[in-house]
Amino acid sequence: PDIHGRPDHPQCQVSGYLMVNRVPGNFHVEAGSVNHNLNPTMTNLSHTVHHLSFGLPPTRSTRAERKLLAKIPEHYKSFSPMDATSWILKKAHTAHHHYLNVVTTHFKSDLVKYQTLSQSQEVSYDLSDVPSARFNYDIAPMSVQVARKGRKTWYEFVTSVFAIVGGTFTTLGLVDGILYKTFKSKKL
Repeated sequence: PDIHGRPDHPQCQVSGYLMVNRVPGNFHVEAGSVNHNLNPTMTNLSHTVHHLSFGLPPTRSTRAERKLLAKIPEHYKSFSPMDATSWILKKAHTAHHHYLNVVTTHFKSDLVKYQTLSQSQEVSYDLSDVPSARFNYDIAPMSVQVARKGRKTWYEFVTSVFAIVGGTFTTLGLVDGILYKTFKSKKL
């Protein structure tokens, strides 16, 4: 059965991959047929997104990837927020427009994922226009680096201590020199 549970009105299914450049763009799904006459005012573009992601097509992840991603809190993992989501339209001749902001996320061990923030709105069309479900995406110019900060090694600790002691010694030497010059000139 379709979205509305009516087997007499079958739905279309679209799947595939799009290769896009790292620039803002869009793609849209529009009702149309070579074999049928469609009345645009009666078009219902209710739809379900089963999976939508950016980057390389999903493959079987390695154990190291799964282990790394398991350490990240769930609310930071927004790789495919539109997955398994339905957008049901109550009125004919309307469609949803989806806006996606894509952020590149680099993890240690050269793992790159694309986090997506999404927003959708329902749009009404003029009677002469054919409605289309639009997906506008914008790829952020900055990326997120995810790394776990580990403990310092013993030589990093010793170097930090010497840097603090040396900086303190130098600063006190400068203050002493300024005070000496100031009070020595007042005595004469």
